[in-house]
Amino acid sequence: MTARDDELWIRRFHTARESAVSLVCLPHAGGSAGSYFSLSQELAPSVEMLAVQYPGRQDRRWEPPARSVEELAAGVAGALGARDRPVVLFGHSMGGAVAFELARILEDSGAAAPSALVVSARRAPSLPRPGSGEPGPASDEEIKSSMRRLEGTDTRLLEDPELLRFFLPALRADYMVAGSYQGSPDARVACPITALVGDADPETPVDDAGAWRRHTTGAFDMHVYPGGHFFIESNLPAVVKAVSAACGG
Repeated sequence: MTARDDELWIRRFHTARESAVSLVCLPHAGGSAGSYFSLSQELAPSVEMLAVQYPGRQDRRWEPPARSVEELAAGVAGALGARDRPVVLFGHSMGGAVAFELARILEDSGAAAPSALVVSARRAPSLPRPGSGEPGPASDEEIKSSMRRLEGTDTRLLEDPELLRFFLPALRADYMVAGSYQGSPDARVACPITALVGDADPETPVDDAGAWRRHTTGAFDMHVYPGGHFFIESNLPAVVKAVSAACGG
């Protein structure tokens, strides 16, 4: 890992103890490293939060966005390099797919094999969502409609043309990435998997989140929370408890 790679891909919001586990957090489609600030605040200083910033947004907006989940996973793996702390991976929605592919890369390389994988609001790779393998919504209106359905975005942003011009390119690119991802039904990791899901998520039915058990040769656990696709916001203390447990806390 070079200092440049680390600065590009990784954001640290709070200090952590030297003995802390590193929690690598992969954002959802359209999300940024900052979406994990509250989680970092709650977990510090016992966990070192490494929040990933994808190319093509915010301070990386001048870079071309990634073209696939696998490309994102490879970029994060290169930025992490070999680490002297235990590593746990956490991904929400599209970030869950990136976290899974990242876990496979790290386990194959042996450089920093994760001790656990936490996937949130993401159905298992063996159960691709309808339309997977195809580009996501292309028009601005289709993207806005999807955002309203998932209820993870302030509706005032959706009606602000200036903000949308800044925000939509990264979101459109992420939708293309998420829509084209086709996970292998036979792909497995050795580390334990914990799945988190909202009981009213229109994108990830509870049973589809439970199918993650097929993708590990280790232990599997699942937590169901009240709420939709962005259930974390209204269940933060309970989510913190589950993530802390996955980190060995």
